[in-house]
Amino acid sequence: MNLQKKEKVVVAMSGGVDSSVALALLKEHGYDCIGVSMQLWDYAADDVNAQAESGAVTGGCCSLEDLHDARRVARGLDVPFYVLNMKDLFEEEVVEYFTAAYLQGKTPNPCVKCNEILKFHALRKKALGLGAAYLATGHYARIENINGRPRLFKGVDKTKDQSYFLFTMTEAQLNGTLFPLGGMRKSEVRARARELGLKTSEKKESQEICFVESGTYRDFIASREGGLKEKGGGKITDRNGKILGTHEGLFQYTIGQRKGLGLGGAEGPFYVSEIDTVNNRLVVGPSHELYSQGLRAGNIIWTGRDGAEAGAEIIKAPGITARIRYSPDEVACRVSVNNDESITVEFESPQKSVTPGQAVVLYRGDMVLGGGWIEEAIG
Repeated sequence: MNLQKKEKVVVAMSGGVDSSVALALLKEHGYDCIGVSMQLWDYAADDVNAQAESGAVTGGCCSLEDLHDARRVARGLDVPFYVLNMKDLFEEEVVEYFTAAYLQGKTPNPCVKCNEILKFHALRKKALGLGAAYLATGHYARIENINGRPRLFKGVDKTKDQSYFLFTMTEAQLNGTLFPLGGMRKSEVRARARELGLKTSEKKESQEICFVESGTYRDFIASREGGLKEKGGGKITDRNGKILGTHEGLFQYTIGQRKGLGLGGAEGPFYVSEIDTVNNRLVVGPSHELYSQGLRAGNIIWTGRDGAEAGAEIIKAPGITARIRYSPDEVACRVSVNNDESITVEFESPQKSVTPGQAVVLYRGDMVLGGGWIEEAIG
């Protein structure tokens, strides 16, 4: 992280330990910091101010409690703090996308969309409007200059690396972003928070979908779509078309799912291997049918680069690996760009549960090359 004194930085604050330490580090290094939290869900900004002072609120990621914690950290560091109401944009770009994807038989990744649209587009635009040189976040990722151009790299702590969620970043966004925690391990971040006496030092990480306040994502979608769970209706078959049972609505299932299929009387175990929305059919089979030789992905973005030509050059060099979900696991692969600018990824070894709707992100070593959205498994 190249730290230049007195430049103005807007720090995105989630109310967790990571963004709290990011703010503290930047303040220590002489930046002119502004703390900002985004109001993403259905509570009013006036209520945020009132309830945050009382502390009598609870919730998960992006809750009133988180905004309260962010405010307290900023105040303790003598940094101005603001809450920006972005709930309409969040509803349109993240929640509606999330719901529509499940109804199309896909498994969405709302965190990638939130980073792409809310943080590094909308919030960055706000930061520029405030005269800030940078937007900073608590992501575990790094930005390094290669031949005069910014490139995105994995965080040093591979167990917490979040580069997978950031593959959509453009060159301009990389140039205007700081990731103060990219060279740190999570244990170091917590230790630093304790040294600083930050209230968030022991705060647990949220693992839930921030806008699903109670129940499951299935209940959330059903409630928004007028009782889809009750309407349901469709066949569960094996790969050869043999009918094994009925399902209660395709949106309730994901690739690789085993529990909740209601096939206890049939020979099994069975796993979801395909969600066929055209025929309203859930295809299941033994675990070996979950493995695929490759995938096709669309809406390709070459991180920090412009155009399909850049991608064609990138994939000429060897050593590419692919990550098909948020985990440290990667697989060596070959990549080709199709005429429609989608990509075909061929795995060196078969991969389990390639899931349409999820992101595939390509790496060479620690550097992010780009990625896209999985449209289908191959083989």
